[in-house]
Amino acid sequence: MADGRGEVTQMLAELGQGQTDALDRLLPLIYQELRRIASNQMKGERPGHTLQPTALVHEAFLRLVGQDRADWQNRAQFFAVSAQLMRRLLVDYARRRSAGKRGIAVTLREGLLGASSTIRTEEILAVDQVVARLAQLDPRQARVVELRYFGGLSVEETAAAMGIAPRTVKLDWAAAKGWMKAQLSPEACR
Repeated sequence: MADGRGEVTQMLAELGQGQTDALDRLLPLIYQELRRIASNQMKGERPGHTLQPTALVHEAFLRLVGQDRADWQNRAQFFAVSAQLMRRLLVDYARRRSAGKRGIAVTLREGLLGASSTIRTEEILAVDQVVARLAQLDPRQARVVELRYFGGLSVEETAAAMGIAPRTVKLDWAAAKGWMKAQLSPEACR
């Protein structure tokens, strides 16, 4: 998210004012970042997943720019909302895939929040449920998890999107990871 910060913010404002030509100028500036976010979200998916990062980007982008009353404040807010929307799309996809599959045991691995290994559909749903519970206890920590884990944003990007200090992001991230790992442990899932 390095180049064109002012340009992207300006084009988002123009788009929000109904200037449709801003969309043509905006897409080349934000596409790679949206693709990076989608790739981060898809990184832990099972091999052969039918939803690809490009499709996720396109679906999210169409929904984002299709909003009539979007009041985009800046680039960071746009990418934070993009990450949140991609998470919802993946969770909805996982729910549709698992519809009718009841009684499946969810075995959560150590280091799930690192997303370094393949994550099953059931695990996506379990993580989503835990983030929802965390949001009831600490909405800011849940938002940090959403942006860092699901969105793949850096500490600095998360801080900018939320309007808080990077140190606060680091502290919230550490606390949320510890709480979530306890909630996602096999004992807690029984």
